Amino acid sequence: MSKHGDLGLTDSEYDLILEKMGREPNDVELAMFSLLWSEHCAYKHSRKLLGTLPTEGERVVMGPGENAGAVDIGNGHSIAFKVESHNHPSAVEPFEGAATGVGGILRDVIALGARPIAILDSLRFGELDTERTRYLVDGVVRGIGHYGNSMGIPTVGGEIYFDPPYEQNPLVNAMCVGIARTDEMVRAAAQGPGNKVVMMGSLTGRDGIGGASVLASAEFSDEDMDKRPTVQIGDPFEESKLLECCQELLQKDLLVSLQDLGAAGLTSSAGEMASAGGTGIDIDVGLVPLREEDMEPFEIMVSESQERMLAVVTPELVDEVMDVCRKWQTVPAVIGEITDSGDFRILRNGETVGVMAVDALVDGCPLYDLDPVEPSEWIYGNRTTLETSSTPSDVALALLGSPSIASKKWVYEQYDSVVGSRTGHRAGAADAAVLNIPEADRAIAVARDGNGHRVACDPYTGTVEGLLECAANLACVGAEPLGVTNCLNFGNPEKPTVAWQLTSSIKALGDACRAMDLPVVGGNVSLYNETPSGPIYPTPVIGMVGELFEPENCAGEPWRDGDAIALVGPFNPSLAGSELEKLRGQLGAGLPAIEIAPVRAAIEHVRDAVRAGTIRTVTDISDGGITTALGELVINSGLGCEADLEPVMVRHECSAEDALFGEAPGGFIVAGDKSQIELLAGQGVEADLLGEVGGEMLNVTAGEMRVEVLAAEASAAFESLAHKIEA
Repeated sequence: MSKHGDLGLTDSEYDLILEKMGREPNDVELAMFSLLWSEHCAYKHSRKLLGTLPTEGERVVMGPGENAGAVDIGNGHSIAFKVESHNHPSAVEPFEGAATGVGGILRDVIALGARPIAILDSLRFGELDTERTRYLVDGVVRGIGHYGNSMGIPTVGGEIYFDPPYEQNPLVNAMCVGIARTDEMVRAAAQGPGNKVVMMGSLTGRDGIGGASVLASAEFSDEDMDKRPTVQIGDPFEESKLLECCQELLQKDLLVSLQDLGAAGLTSSAGEMASAGGTGIDIDVGLVPLREEDMEPFEIMVSESQERMLAVVTPELVDEVMDVCRKWQTVPAVIGEITDSGDFRILRNGETVGVMAVDALVDGCPLYDLDPVEPSEWIYGNRTTLETSSTPSDVALALLGSPSIASKKWVYEQYDSVVGSRTGHRAGAADAAVLNIPEADRAIAVARDGNGHRVACDPYTGTVEGLLECAANLACVGAEPLGVTNCLNFGNPEKPTVAWQLTSSIKALGDACRAMDLPVVGGNVSLYNETPSGPIYPTPVIGMVGELFEPENCAGEPWRDGDAIALVGPFNPSLAGSELEKLRGQLGAGLPAIEIAPVRAAIEHVRDAVRAGTIRTVTDISDGGITTALGELVINSGLGCEADLEPVMVRHECSAEDALFGEAPGGFIVAGDKSQIELLAGQGVEADLLGEVGGEMLNVTAGEMRVEVLAAEASAAFESLAHKIEA
C-alpha cells in the first residue's frame, strides 16, 4: 500500500492534497493531512447531514463549532455541556481509554472557561456471559471512576445496555456539565497577528500517537486489539492543576482564546484555532516541552498526550500568563505566533519543516454524500433467553433482572456522586440528575438516553423516542429543557445499510428537536463502529440540560401507603422493539409511528405538576413497559401495589400483554393524592387511575393476565446483575 494509504487517505483524497498544495507533501505535512482529513476530525461522511439540525435559540450562548455547547440560565451564568465518545480506545485498553475519554470531555468544557461540575456516562457492552465483556466492563467502570473521583467531580448519572452487537466494539460515551460566568467565557478562535501561542499542561510524549483520531476512523478487527500504545495515558491530578490554572487566567482576562489538545494533538488544536479565526499560525516544535528526547516533528505535531491546553495571548500579557502557569505548575511555553499569512507553518528551532494553507488542511477535506439503502431484512442476530410460554409473573421478574434494566448500583456506587456539594439527587435516585447552581439562584437537571436496539428496529422513530425520553426524564424532576447535545455512534457509513441508519437518525433528531423547540448546541459523531462480525446497533445518545427554579419540588420521593396510582399521557403500548421481544429473540419488526405534539403536551403537564409540588412520585415508562415501571417503584419504596390496566386496554384497544409489557413514549406513572391526579386529568392531559399503593406484592392485572410478585422477589431480581458481576 502507498504511504498515504497506510495513513488512511484514499487515492482521490491524496490527489486533492497534491492539487491544493501544488506539490508533494513531506512526511510532516502528510501526517497532518491524514489526521485532519480523518473521519474523526473532518466528519466527512456526516457534516452535510449535521448541517440540517436546528442550532439556534434565545438561550444559546455557544453552539456547534466550539469545544462544547452552552446555554444561558440567567443571573449572569451559563451551563456548558457536551457528550463525546472514546469507543475504540476503550476497546483496546478499557481503563485508560475510558479515563482519558473523561479527561477529554472535561477539557472541552474547561476550554470554554467553565468549571466542570458533573459527569454522566452512557455505556454499551456485549452480553455479560463472556470473559471479554466482563474485562471491558471492569476496566471502563474503573477508568471513569478513577478520573472523575480523582478530579473531585461527581458522576451523577449514566446508563448501561448489554447487547451482542457491542461484543467487540463497546461504546464509551462521556458527558460533562460545567458552570461559567457568561461574561468570562472564551471561544477557541485565534485572533490578532503577532499574538503568541502558549502551551500549558503536561509534557508531550509519544503516548497516543496514531490514537483516537486514527482508531476512530477505521473498522476494528482482531488484529487491532494489540494497539495499546496508541491509547493515551491520563493523569487526573495534572488536569486538576490545569483546570485551576485556566480558571485563574480567564478570571484575570489574560487570554484571547483557549483550546484543548485532544485527538490529533497540536495538529488539530492549532489548526482549528487558526481556521476559526481566519488567521495563519506558526508552531515551533523545538519549543514544545517534551517528555521524551529525539521526538521527530511529526511525532510532536500528532502526539495525543493528555492534560494539555493551547492559548492565544497578547505579547504584553505573556509574562503574567507564564507566572500564573508556573504557580499552578502547568509547565508553560511560548511555542508559536498568530500570523496573517493564512498558512499553518511548522518550524523546528526556527527552520521551516512544513507549510500548508489552513483552509486546505482544516476545511479542505471532501465531504461525501451517502448512499443509503434500507435493508430488506433484520441485519443483527437474535438470541432467545425467554420462552413465549413464560407466565406474566416470570416475564416481570425476567425483565426486572435483564442486564439492560436491572439495578446499576454496582456501577454508580464506585463513583463519588456528591463531591462538590451540588448534587440534588444521588445517582439512581430519580429519572434525571439534579444539580444546585447557587451562583445563579436555581438548579439544573441533566439526562442522557439512547436505546440502540429500538433505533436498529426503526432508526427514525427510535431516535425520536430517545429525544422524547430525555425530555420526559427532565419532566419527572420538574425541569424545562434548554438544549441538546448528542453522540452519534454508528457503523461504517460507506455501507448502504449503515448510511440509511445514519441518515434516518439525523433527520429524526432534527425533526424532533424542531417539534420540541430545542436547539442542538453541540455533539460528536463516532463512525466505523464495527468488526468483521458486523456493525453495532445504531446508537444516537442524546444529552439534555434543563433548568429548575424551585429544586425543593423536584419529586423523586418513594410512594406511600394508600397513594393513588395513575397512568398519565398518551401512552399507546406495543411489544414491537420492546425489551420483552428482545428477550424472546423477536426484534426487527419496526416501531409504531409517533405523534410528537400530544407527547410534548403530557411532558409539559407533568413537568408543571412536579414544579407546583402536586406530584411527588413520578417516573416515565420506558424499557419493560408499565409493569417494569411499577416494579421499580415497588422496589424503591418496599411497598407493593394493586393495579388494573383495563383502562389502558380500553383506551388503546391493545392486548393484555401489550398493556403489561409494551413500550412507547409519552407515558408516566404518578402516585399521590387522588384529587391532585384528577386535577391533572382535568387540565387536558390523558390520565387513568390504575390502583393503589399497599401490601407486599406487585399485583398488576390486564384482562385475564396477572402479575403476582412479592416485593422482595422483585428486588432480588432487580439486584441480580450485581451478583453476576461479583461472581
